[in-house]
Amino acid sequence: QVRLVESGGGSVQAGGSLRLSCTTSKFTTRDYCVGWFRQAPGKEREGVATLWTGRSTTYYADSAKGRFAISLDNAKNTWYLQMNNLTPEDTAMYYCAADAEVTRTTCSYMRDGNFDYWGQGTHVTVSS
Repeated sequence: QVRLVESGGGSVQAGGSLRLSCTTSKFTTRDYCVGWFRQAPGKEREGVATLWTGRSTTYYADSAKGRFAISLDNAKNTWYLQMNNLTPEDTAMYYCAADAEVTRTTCSYMRDGNFDYWGQGTHVTVSS
């Protein structure tokens, strides 16, 4: 059973920064996909960023490009989402996700239905 544990959410003013963390037990395969998704009230869950570990290839939603960065610390089995220049539109519940069955191409799609393992969610609130 793969368990993902998130941390790092909170409240911040517009223009501020937060870093989310997600830690898991080690996957047995070398290549897998990790990512971050978010769901705002009344909206569907959407992909924010994903990372394919095989080549540390990263993918970002348009809303995240230039402001957010996903990274992975293999030694700690932990990946991060550094979020800078936050706006009220970034307010949402953020979830980390991972799956070893997702190919690199599928990883780039950032579709939540492709991921089997999820964190419990951490709330991010950005005030204006």
